[in-house]
Amino acid sequence: MENQLFGILGQYTNLVFGLGGIIVITIIYFIYLYNTIIKAKNDVENNKSTIQTVLQNRYDLIPNLVQVVQQYASHEKNIIEHVSTMRAQMVSAGNTKLSSEEQNSLWWAMKSIFSLSETYPDLKANTNFINLQNQWSELEDRLQAARRWYNYAVTTLNNKKETFPSSIFASLIKTEEYALFEWQEIAQNAPSAKDLFANK
Repeated sequence: MENQLFGILGQYTNLVFGLGGIIVITIIYFIYLYNTIIKAKNDVENNKSTIQTVLQNRYDLIPNLVQVVQQYASHEKNIIEHVSTMRAQMVSAGNTKLSSEEQNSLWWAMKSIFSLSETYPDLKANTNFINLQNQWSELEDRLQAARRWYNYAVTTLNNKKETFPSSIFASLIKTEEYALFEWQEIAQNAPSAKDLFANK
């Protein structure tokens, strides 16, 4: 009888430890899911901040470019004023909009600014203009890299928000909706310089 009692206790002990182990593993798994969602959200915010920093650096470069261009192409008033106005509007907007037609327009407007160097050989040979053009190209490369990382982070977070069981925690955390960064997707239908600066 004593052996039977120990046998029953042993079975209950195994059952308790088994259930306890399952509960502990489940808790650890849910903690892992929660942490991955928080990490994904933080990755998005970090990459968004990187994009905003690059954008600000790019905006800060525009006045210097405009100043140099004015010295050699002062009668290109429409282009210069348009770029300056666009820059002022984007800075005053707080640099928070990651996808907009205005950003695409600025991109094409700056291409028009740089194309002026083909018309004005003195401008093309100017050391300051060359340095600023190189800085702009470097910032564009940094922006494209930041865009790729940002989109990857947003896609990762969205996948976690839409797949089970991580979607349960995502709904509890109530993470913000983030849009993909899709500038310059109008490249195939690029506006001409004439269209950009008409009636400006």
